[in-house]
Parts: sequence; structure tokens; C-alpha cells
Amino acid sequence: MGEIIIPSAVADEVAAGATEDPARQWIASQVGKALIREGGMASEELLAWDLGRGETAVIAWARENPEHEAVLDDAAARRCAGVYGLRFRGTLSFVALAKKRGLVAECRPIFARLQAAGLFVTPALVEQVARTVGE
Repeated sequence: MGEIIIPSAVADEVAAGATEDPARQWIASQVGKALIREGGMASEELLAWDLGRGETAVIAWARENPEHEAVLDDAAARRCAGVYGLRFRGTLSFVALAKKRGLVAECRPIFARLQAAGLFVTPALVEQVARTVGE
């Protein structure tokens, strides 16, 4: 993993969330720093996918910067990224990577907290990712 870039549309969406949200608190600490940037220019073709503002910004930025990997959990956004041949991964894969690197002991409790916070992932996907890390 390398540099983290957050399109400002994503930062705005997170900032509009609950005050106690750790992601919101972290984003607030990053305001004015280089990792929050304007998203790429969304083409009419991309806008026709009718994705959310944040997902559109991530994909537009990734199209302009193909050396980076996009983080996308929304199914439609993942399909769109696939059509454009973009490299992407979801949030669960970062938790799995953290376990593989010894940064967390178990993934399942983290997956449950993510789901409780509003991340929609199918039970089958949770099981698949958990199996890949031996849980």
C-alpha cells in the first residue's frame, strides 16, 4: 500500500456523518493536508452510471491516475470500475491485509463493527474473506 488520496467529495460525505464516527474524526484531522484532493473530471459516460458523488469522484480520479488502486464497496461502482479496467479493492480486504500483517488478531469482530456502522456486505462475502485469513 502506498499513498492515500481522498477525493474531496468523499471527505465531504464522511464529514456529514455522525460526530462520533471515527472516520469522520480522522477526516477532520486531515483537512488542509495533501491527501484530500479534488476528484478527477467525471465524463458524461461516467456520470451516466448515476453513482453517488463520492463513488463518481473516486472513479474519475482513478481513471486519471491508473497507477493507484481505488477503494470501492458499492456494487455498482465496482462494476463501473471493472468496465474501465481500474484496479480496486473493498474495505474488507484492508481488514484481511491487516490480519495478514499481524496488525489485528481477528477480522470477524471488525467486520461486524463495520456492518453495524452501515457498511453493507453480504454474509457470503464476509465468509469468503474470513476464510482467506483462516477464520
